[in-house]
Amino acid sequence: MPTPASPAAQTAASGTTTRAAAQLPRHAALAVAVRDGLTESIHYGSVIATAVDGSTLASAGDPLAPFYPRSSLKPLQAVAMVRAGLQLPADLLALTAASHSGAAKHRDGALRILEMHGLTPDALENSTDLPYGVTEREEWLRSGGHATQLAQNCSGKHASMAATCVINGWPVDGYLNPDHPLQQLVARTVTELTDEEPLGLSTDGCGTPLFALTLRGMARAFGRIAAASSTLSGISTSSTSDDGATATLSAEAAVGLAMQQHPDMVAGEGRDVTELMRVLPGAVAKDGFEGIQLAGLPDGRATAIKISDGGDRARMPVTVSVLEALGVDTTSLSGIATAPVLGGGRQVGLLQATDFLSEPVNEAL
Repeated sequence: MPTPASPAAQTAASGTTTRAAAQLPRHAALAVAVRDGLTESIHYGSVIATAVDGSTLASAGDPLAPFYPRSSLKPLQAVAMVRAGLQLPADLLALTAASHSGAAKHRDGALRILEMHGLTPDALENSTDLPYGVTEREEWLRSGGHATQLAQNCSGKHASMAATCVINGWPVDGYLNPDHPLQQLVARTVTELTDEEPLGLSTDGCGTPLFALTLRGMARAFGRIAAASSTLSGISTSSTSDDGATATLSAEAAVGLAMQQHPDMVAGEGRDVTELMRVLPGAVAKDGFEGIQLAGLPDGRATAIKISDGGDRARMPVTVSVLEALGVDTTSLSGIATAPVLGGGRQVGLLQATDFLSEPVNEAL
């Protein structure tokens, strides 16, 4: 057996490195942190903006490289569940598409979904965790709380998955299995909304099947969800007509409207995704672990971002930069468009997006 320092070992290691490097996405520098005039850190990544027809308006990096959307996939999963008969009040449907902070209203909301369908928390198959929000976690711990499935940020989605199984007479036990009818429906819905066949399959942190897609495919899906709800933003997801008949909304419109009407349920107080949807009318936005951000606009355009190092701080400045390039008035987003770099408690620099969109916004890939 070759030793680590032997030529054979070096060749093997070199070969492995070469193969790995050949598969690396060609990310671009999207954001920089400058401290007293010196570039201290650079965040690389890829980004795309799509038109209403799904074509590319602008891009940087490698937006066609496969990636895992993580929790930004939740609105698509919610669309699948609504198509399968899930009917919830708007706040609970927004929670279905959420990575919530774990506040009392989030935990109670997940419990309400279960109880509405004759279920208890024992039906949940997600992982256990403390609340995701810093303030929510501290309050939870001070009150003697511990890691639970209801406190975990995906509990709304999992409660709705179990409920959808009850509605359709599917087994609740094992609802996370990729071969389960629910997950098969989710897979078909994802393919339809993204116009892509998944390029790989894995498991998300909460245990849900996870598809490898492209930024372009995910942007298309968010554009469709936002556009579907754009002409209905003045009504509730459970609106009734004058004759008392329940208004029929598409699943995409129902999910989009619920997220717009209850952005606090999609994330939580102090979260940038909640802030974006509050101040940008008609937008449908969702983040995801490992530096993912999606945003759909009411006219069907959308943007998708992946920060290569998986860090969280560059995600929103890059998003705001793309929205501005698309002609969106981002004045109300100034609070999340940059972040201060501190030294001794005072600002000595700034984290901000680079000028990564060097091509006009109507330039196609």
